[in-house]
Amino acid sequence: MPIHDWTRATDVFPHFNAAWSGALCDALNGGLLPSGYSALIEIHTWDGMAPDEFAGQRRARQARSAKPLGGVLLTDTPETRHVIQAGSIHPPRNKRIAIRHRLRELVCSIAIVSPGNKSCKNALRTFVDKSVDLLNHGVHLLLIDLFPPSKRDPQGIHKAIWDEIEEAEFSLPPDKPLTLVSYMAGDITAYVEPVGVGDVLPDMPAYIEHFGYVLVPLEATYQATFADCPPDMRFLVETGRVPGEDE
Repeated sequence: MPIHDWTRATDVFPHFNAAWSGALCDALNGGLLPSGYSALIEIHTWDGMAPDEFAGQRRARQARSAKPLGGVLLTDTPETRHVIQAGSIHPPRNKRIAIRHRLRELVCSIAIVSPGNKSCKNALRTFVDKSVDLLNHGVHLLLIDLFPPSKRDPQGIHKAIWDEIEEAEFSLPPDKPLTLVSYMAGDITAYVEPVGVGDVLPDMPAYIEHFGYVLVPLEATYQATFADCPPDMRFLVETGRVPGEDE
């Protein structure tokens, strides 16, 4: 199923966002994540991690050294259109998927970007700052942005984030203005896959260790989630019209 034009139906996107997040969690918890890792939907304000949470992250990371068992942990280099590594880094309510080790240490955050995250300068700044904050403290990220760039992020959400890490040239192809990007923390590396309306969603890596990631089944979960949406909602997304509106 191709990616839909969600600009036609921003009002119903929160429903899809929530349902898709649940489907992604089910897929990750259904055998993709190694033993000891859990994907949980969490609601937060993107206002940064508290000092005690940073300290907890460090203690948990120091205590965890063994390679995880089970699941489908991959260690090769993901194949995406762009691989961008940083030379250096300077130190509203949202749902996210938090992958935690033993339900404690946050190792990866997965966010489906909503129109509200880019609705104004402050909203975008908050989202960008939180993303960089997480990377600075060793938390990997996977961002899924199915909305085209706004005047506040003219080259997409990745460029807005990467400019806070290391300013570098980057532009989205004109026919692929949507962005999937996986960030590996530590020696910060971005695996960027531009996509467009009508494309099939590729699976994307979600790092849970510096040496390994799991592939997140975006297309399969997107298809299943959309198929379970109410018929009137599917009609609106596919046509841009409310059923019966022209009758």
